[in-house]
Amino acid sequence: SPSAAGGDAEREWEIRDVWASNLEEEMAVIRELVVEYPYVAMDTEFPGVVARPIGSFNSKTDYHYQTLRCNVDLLKIIQLGVTFADAHGRYPRPCTTWQFNFTFNLSKDMYAQDSIDLLQKSGIDFQRFERDGIDVADFGELLMSSGLVLNDDIHWISFHSGYDFGYLLKILTCRPLPAEESEFFELINIYFPCIYDIKFMMKSCRCLRGGLNDLADDLEVLRYGPQHQAGSDSLLTALTYFRMSELFFENAVDDAKYRGVLHGLSGAPSSARQQNNNE
Repeated sequence: SPSAAGGDAEREWEIRDVWASNLEEEMAVIRELVVEYPYVAMDTEFPGVVARPIGSFNSKTDYHYQTLRCNVDLLKIIQLGVTFADAHGRYPRPCTTWQFNFTFNLSKDMYAQDSIDLLQKSGIDFQRFERDGIDVADFGELLMSSGLVLNDDIHWISFHSGYDFGYLLKILTCRPLPAEESEFFELINIYFPCIYDIKFMMKSCRCLRGGLNDLADDLEVLRYGPQHQAGSDSLLTALTYFRMSELFFENAVDDAKYRGVLHGLSGAPSSARQQNNNE
């Protein structure tokens, strides 16, 4: 029967909303928590894709990166979800997941309409985001000193997450993304030295295909909370990663093969670059 992995099937999962009013208080909790729970599953919600780059590109991954870069530079992050666990897939109590809600204004900020429609259907109230949302500059400052970044001990877990890390880099550096993909990965390796993208890891698992929901269904992992909200998606990412690690990797994911690679981009190591370029 479907389960929540790690013996947590019966527990209640708390996804805590963070707005401007409780940002400092919740970041203080996270600073303490991350010492004991250094596995951080992450997902973002952003306003879609509104632009395509023009010109000639060295490779498919170069085209993917330039598309990511022009959109992240133009658009604003809407939500960030982070879920914490330890190396054995055990989760903190009472709260595992924090959902950061950023200021976003539908009458001023750029977006793709289909993405906004999807988020509204998922329960996102943009009037509240405009009124109570977190200023990204305030968040960036607290994130820099949180222990979550610039730290080899933190294992970031994600699913097809080039855009997610693009938005986080933009917040942390307060600058547009670098022109070249190689420079993007240099920054990734500084701020997020230990990242794993489940979508890339799936390539090594025969019979695993599709998006995060398909994968969770295949592995019989239950979702908690609404789909297309970053908190619920980050929790599902965490639960799915540990189930996949147990079933396909004997709880020992090979860093040489999987660390530092984002699906669809180059990254490292060279074997991964080749595999991503061939797609």
